[in-house]
Amino acid sequence: MMPSADILKDVLADLRIAASFVTIVPVASAKPAGEGAIARATWALPVAGLLVGFVGALAYGLASKLGLAPGLAALLALAATALITGALHEDGLADTADGLGGGRTRERKLEIMRDSRIGSYGVCALILSFGLRCSALAAIGNPWAVMLALVSAHAAARAGLPAFMSLVPPARPDGLSARAGSPPGRSVAIAFGLGTLILALALGPAKALVGLVLLSLAGLILARLATRQIGGQTGDILGAFEQTGEILILLVAAAFLHAGG
Repeated sequence: MMPSADILKDVLADLRIAASFVTIVPVASAKPAGEGAIARATWALPVAGLLVGFVGALAYGLASKLGLAPGLAALLALAATALITGALHEDGLADTADGLGGGRTRERKLEIMRDSRIGSYGVCALILSFGLRCSALAAIGNPWAVMLALVSAHAAARAGLPAFMSLVPPARPDGLSARAGSPPGRSVAIAFGLGTLILALALGPAKALVGLVLLSLAGLILARLATRQIGGQTGDILGAFEQTGEILILLVAAAFLHAGG
């Protein structure tokens, strides 16, 4: 087999792994991924984010065509993205809020984060997440601008995940993040490059820079909190990172695109 064919095969395999990792779309191979395959495939997470963003944009566009108000269209767009991801990241955000906010010891915090039940901190985090994202999309209003905001937010929010996974060690040896492994430097760089490119094309270089700065600051703060309180990151922490990034990019998009800048 030609080397170029091998490369294409690896790229397609990584795309399938990334899509199956963050969505409920049945694209993964029936054959279990080999050791390190998930970590290697993290470069494709921004591409999977594009898929999620387009689904949300389609829902928003259809709702707008039916004459629904921007607020209702925004809620339907968020519902569509939560549906295609199985609310994976929302679940992570809620568990992170409950664990970091409600536990007194490291062991108790991790125990709370593993509990499928949701507490008051988790409820408040979800209300804020949906409220901020819905308000941002409704403020943007125009379906084309909403599409740009959604695809850039979902791509950029996932583009930082490989770096976060690489720099912050797993908090426990048996969690989802630990099983995924630490992404290699090449995957980290490609994911970051793709996220930056998508963000710049969608929002423009200046706005993309603002978004990247905010994402970096949010990542540093979350990494410090997770390391101090539970000794590292978990799958729930990664979900909280994605949700935080999504919120920040949508707020940047609303601040600039709605203002016509």
